[in-house]
Amino acid sequence: MRVSETYFMDRRDGGRQLAKALEGRNLKDPIVLALPRGGVPVAYEIARVLHAPLDLLMVRKIGAPGHPEYGIGGVVDGENPQLVLNDEIVQALQPDERYLAAEMHRQLHEIERRRQAYLGGRKPLPVRGRTVVLVDDGIATGGTMRVAIRALRKAGAERIVVAVPVAPRDTIDRIGKEADDVVCLSMPEPFHAVGLHYRDFDQTSDAEVVQLLDRARAVRMNVSETS
Repeated sequence: MRVSETYFMDRRDGGRQLAKALEGRNLKDPIVLALPRGGVPVAYEIARVLHAPLDLLMVRKIGAPGHPEYGIGGVVDGENPQLVLNDEIVQALQPDERYLAAEMHRQLHEIERRRQAYLGGRKPLPVRGRTVVLVDDGIATGGTMRVAIRALRKAGAERIVVAVPVAPRDTIDRIGKEADDVVCLSMPEPFHAVGLHYRDFDQTSDAEVVQLLDRARAVRMNVSETS
């Protein structure tokens, strides 16, 4: 784990710096998965340097019955979408199985809508037996990232490497207990917000997400045609 007090020009600068940190690691058959939207510019630079495929990993929260803002788990897309629940909360609230099934169906429908918008309906890349580099532009509490890690475990990923430019130290410590490796370039104390560590932290647009994913795919296709 590399630690320093670092500031980034923008998300792609964060990605380039992360790519340098990851380049020396022995990453077997890597695939780079971005949490959209902010994670995509970061992940694009990593995928480019690692010569790895780039895809999205979309996570949707499952809220408690009657209290949708209170997360009891999440749905994560992929070749085989995964439902990840917080066992302690589920045991305490005991939500109806029909409620969970309906919520999973609803959130998967939204994930599919977003995948259609970003990727034209292209199916998720398989992760079984591969090294997954899981990328976001930063982490605050880490709840979404931890759900994503657990889903990738269930999907059969061989190794999970979390890569983010900035996050609080205690969050990285928690994530480090679930991921195989964590690369975080800056863990400031005190930590206030991810965006404070970027000079340009404008919202990533849908158009930029589509452009970068298409560009990454085109590069991969050109490489496969010439190899």
